[in-house]
Amino acid sequence: MNIKERVTNIIVKPKEEWISIEQETTSTRELLTGYLLILALIPALGNLIGYWLVGYPQIYGGYAGGSFAFGLRQAIIAYVTPVISAYVAAYIINMLASSFDSQQDFRRAMQLVVYSLTPSLVAGVFMIIPQLSILAGLAGLYGLFILYVGMKPMMKTPDGKVTGYFVVSLLVIIVASILISFLLTSILIGQRMVY
Repeated sequence: MNIKERVTNIIVKPKEEWISIEQETTSTRELLTGYLLILALIPALGNLIGYWLVGYPQIYGGYAGGSFAFGLRQAIIAYVTPVISAYVAAYIINMLASSFDSQQDFRRAMQLVVYSLTPSLVAGVFMIIPQLSILAGLAGLYGLFILYVGMKPMMKTPDGKVTGYFVVSLLVIIVASILISFLLTSILIGQRMVY
């Protein structure tokens, strides 16, 4: 798998790319080490640079200068969250498969989740300027479309069940991501924020 080609194709022509992915035998380990861990570096580095060198707006107004320690913590959170979230989401999507007359296959569920994260991971470059982080969020919305389009070919979901399966999966992914990010933030940043 050529990572540059896969990123381009899953973003530009997801329907066609899902057909190619469906025929692949990429293992979960290869997917993790050859794709997800590499792309997760983009938002991690964006957070490191943004929260270290650029600084960021504070919740109650004003602007805080950056620090390396805070930037590093944000980078770790940005790197670990998509990896853990992908595993949790893939596990739950796979577990829900039979409820929607879909095929249970953890490897395919993992491919579905990981490739759907592509737009938001690539848009993690916008984290260099924390005020532009909204663009990464918008890219994540496009990733939801990619997830929706991929459910039928990857999980063999019947036409009438795709929307329900997608909505339930989406809710699970959102909750899992929020909980994981909250937990990591609590551990790495905690109540005290040292700048």
